Amino acid sequence: MSEHVAAEIWGELKRYVNTVDRNEAAETVVQILMDNDSDVEDIRNAFKGDTDIKRALTAYLDNDKDYSEEDEEDEDPEEEDYNEDDWEN
Repeated sequence: MSEHVAAEIWGELKRYVNTVDRNEAAETVVQILMDNDSDVEDIRNAFKGDTDIKRALTAYLDNDKDYSEEDEEDEDPEEEDYNEDDWEN
């Protein structure tokens, strides 16, 4: 689904979402778009001016950055790199 279609759907439906639930709903929209390989810039362009989506996208990127930083910290720089050739049969 294109980001512009998602933005149009969101624009029409968000008024039916209770104000207290909009952040979570916006996070779900962002998650679905990202899971379907949408580009961050395409999402930003499609949802210009929508503070709920902007906030959700920022939170998504912050969480994604934190996750990748944790992965980098878990890696041991002295850990050897094994491949199939290193294994004896």
